[in-house]
Amino acid sequence: MKELKELVNFLLGFMPWLLFLFFSGQTFASLERSIILGLLASLILGFRELRKGFLLQWGTLLFFAACAVTVDLMKSVAVAKSMGIISNGFLACLIWGTVLIRKPFTLQYARAELPKERWDDPLLFRSCRFMAIVWGFLLTFLTLVAFFRNLYPALCPDRVNLGISIAVIVSGIVFTTLYKKYKRDQSRSK
Repeated sequence: MKELKELVNFLLGFMPWLLFLFFSGQTFASLERSIILGLLASLILGFRELRKGFLLQWGTLLFFAACAVTVDLMKSVAVAKSMGIISNGFLACLIWGTVLIRKPFTLQYARAELPKERWDDPLLFRSCRFMAIVWGFLLTFLTLVAFFRNLYPALCPDRVNLGISIAVIVSGIVFTTLYKKYKRDQSRSK
């Protein structure tokens, strides 16, 4: 039950991005709506994490606010046409940034579930850093797919792109779940 709660909390951090992925559609109007949906989701679903200073939530809020200005208010077609690259690239850079500043985004979620005396455990830090690096690679891959798709749209139609995105996200969720279980089992056996 605890593992399910942790998974739900982790997924809530990505919920604005998932909503954006599924609702952005193929028209400018659907992109505008999905940006507003992502912005609202980042404020409503991430309110607690925003108050606690979670880097993923603040980066998400910043992204959707910037998109609301450039796409919804300024009607930038150039930004809209490159949104796959911009959104995946921003999220990848955000995750890599948390790794580079030695505050992996996964550590904030882990600390929210652990007693304070375990927060500075070097093994916890290494595990969280490893998970963040895996997510960084997954999102870098999605950025490259989006870039390829912009260059060769006929080779990567919407349905294929969505399938790749879903497969990568599910792979990340499965990895995170199994890795956390492995680390828990490993610490219990000591």
